[in-house]
Amino acid sequence: MSLETILFYVFGSVAAVAAVLMITRSNAVISALFLILNMASLAGLYLILNAQFIAVAQVIVYAGAIMVLFLFVLMLLKPENERKFMASSPNVKIFTIFIAAIVFFQIAYMIFLGKPSSLVAKDVDASVQAGTIEEIGRQLFTNYVLPFEAAGFLLLAATIGALVIAKKKFE
Repeated sequence: MSLETILFYVFGSVAAVAAVLMITRSNAVISALFLILNMASLAGLYLILNAQFIAVAQVIVYAGAIMVLFLFVLMLLKPENERKFMASSPNVKIFTIFIAAIVFFQIAYMIFLGKPSSLVAKDVDASVQAGTIEEIGRQLFTNYVLPFEAAGFLLLAATIGALVIAKKKFE
């Protein structure tokens, strides 16, 4: 068994266990910490797939910035004061269990009965080169500079809007 296979099993197991622990914890802050662990293990899986940029972005953007926002919102909303949503409406609980069972069976079908796509790239070196930071930067700042700038302006507008909304609530 190669080191790559061992690391895949380790990172995959950590990701699966962290995901289950994240959705079963009653404390929202502890759930957020398990989500960080899940995202870090996913970054490890991306490194095994030679997707260095996505692995770094996973850690910096999701485990870093997004989780800070999640924790900020959790502290701001004080979820311990909220009533239990599932306890107040049993129909929603039944619907949720039904949807979860459908998703579980779909995933099990894909794992055990699905066949790999014939569209998978045969040239491994080309796929590794496409995922490097250098190639992504070259594509981003040559072919996709206009969408990149538009996304930046949209994020700036969303940030200004969030600040305006937050300022009105505190006054």
